[in-house]
Amino acid sequence: MTTQKPSSSGGFLSALFGGGKAKGGIPLSPPARVKDYYKRGWWTGRTVDDVFREAVAESGDDPAIVDPLNRADLLGSEPQRWSFGELNGRVNALCEWFAAQGLKRGDRVVMQLPNIVEGVAVFLACARSGLILSPVAVQYRKHELAQILPLIEPKAFLTVTSFAGHPYAEGALAACAAHAPDAVVGCWGDNASEGAVSLDSLGASDADSGPLGGKDIDPNEVLTICWTSGTESAPKGVPRHHNHWVFNGEIMLEAATVKKGEAFLSPFPMINIASIGGMVMPWLIAKGVLVQHHPFDLGVFLRQIAQEKVVYTLVPPAVLNQLLKAPEILEKADISSVRRVASGSAPLAPWMVKGWQEEHGVTVINVFGSNEGASLVTTGEIAPDPETRAAYFPRFGDSDVWPSRVGTSVRTRLVDPETEKDIKKPGEKGELRIDGAMTFDGYWRKDGIDTSCFDKKGYFRTGDLFELVDDKFYRFVGRSKEIIIRGGVNISPAEVEALVESHPAVREAACASYPDERLGERVCAVVALHEGQSLTLEELTAFLKEKELAVYKLPEKLKTVDALPRNSLGKVVRRELNEAP
Repeated sequence: MTTQKPSSSGGFLSALFGGGKAKGGIPLSPPARVKDYYKRGWWTGRTVDDVFREAVAESGDDPAIVDPLNRADLLGSEPQRWSFGELNGRVNALCEWFAAQGLKRGDRVVMQLPNIVEGVAVFLACARSGLILSPVAVQYRKHELAQILPLIEPKAFLTVTSFAGHPYAEGALAACAAHAPDAVVGCWGDNASEGAVSLDSLGASDADSGPLGGKDIDPNEVLTICWTSGTESAPKGVPRHHNHWVFNGEIMLEAATVKKGEAFLSPFPMINIASIGGMVMPWLIAKGVLVQHHPFDLGVFLRQIAQEKVVYTLVPPAVLNQLLKAPEILEKADISSVRRVASGSAPLAPWMVKGWQEEHGVTVINVFGSNEGASLVTTGEIAPDPETRAAYFPRFGDSDVWPSRVGTSVRTRLVDPETEKDIKKPGEKGELRIDGAMTFDGYWRKDGIDTSCFDKKGYFRTGDLFELVDDKFYRFVGRSKEIIIRGGVNISPAEVEALVESHPAVREAACASYPDERLGERVCAVVALHEGQSLTLEELTAFLKEKELAVYKLPEKLKTVDALPRNSLGKVVRRELNEAP
């Protein structure tokens, strides 16, 4: 494999930061950043397809990827188990299909799939073809797709005929007809909807067509656009390129310590950094076995660990808490193969991290991350003491003592958001700012990349509050962005509020989180009603379902107040919402 050099194409800096587009319509990272990161050794110039081809060449006959055990119950088709060679054949067939549909280099492909083997094949086929993949959650419905499709103008939408009883292909056809009329809809599954192209007959191909147009893939080309929710009501697209993903996989593999042929268990859908960066890329680099799981089912999850001899997985904190409190469940399960578990999206309980280490010999890795690439990882090497590991995150960039590559490839600052001054005194709190090899270049826009989320020093404003502990560690305090994280998935309060306020009985509304032992947080709608009106939670959720809001965003508690708490400028004081009667 020949290491590729940084792109020397001119004009990309002004194209990205000036609102234009790069040559051929494919955005690249700014040349100055590329040059700097190659010089530092943070990026190596390997594309995702380079990594995949290495795995096929070295481990072609070895097991590569396994479907969820319950695929037949959810999709009506039997679980698949592919070797690296078989996966490569499926990727080739998809590349041929993309070319036959007339897709060109840099075109966008939307994927709405559960965690099945085909989703990984689509990701790898886009990486090989030079297409940009935009995966969306299976929970997304008309409301979310109507926001996303106009932003990326896809040329293809890949999904399943139905999943768990919901008609996905039918929904994709309707959404594309309204918002992406040039997109072809392809689907896996029996009885494909009229107007959709069945993909079941694609099978495998020995023909390697390579990138569309024949030009080699630049590792700084955008490969994915994932979606995240901030305080704004509309979802934001997060573009990431090959160098981002390869580096992400390398540092997470370092944390996971998985060896060739060992098994990863992936319970998160392939729509964001947790799955792509935390599971798919480490698996690919390790040449391991990727075991898919969806939707989360504890019984199935534990059976997969036992059957596939899983050594590493991702588990939400609430599930880890639940299992430790229910030893009778673990007594019936064989988890002896598990060495490490990554967890995040909510603060980890020190007793839980200590319990897993002392009672089961499992090292829980504390991960703080976002689609934008703001990543802090506290491994067993960084913090051998489990209670320290649960509470603190390393101050990457401020010390050379970290026994990890990510520690030398990420730079952090803690900043007073009012004065923009760096915080240096232990005990003081501020906003985390981050820069480095995983940090994205800005949010996706049709007319260029939006870089307003970076400060004057080039650091990404995370919107997350941390406390400076000492010269080595931070402590997470809270989210200034006010997003709600339900089961590890971000929910924008503003998005839900706008729909709640459209209910004829509602005068004004706001949404807040409330704690939940299993999911971390759930959504509570706080409403002030018009005079003489009444509203129940059941009536509200029925109304929101008619608006085709994703089910996981629906309020699960309703509070009625005379008026929302507001400050002198009329802004809702969110910290007081949970205090409403």
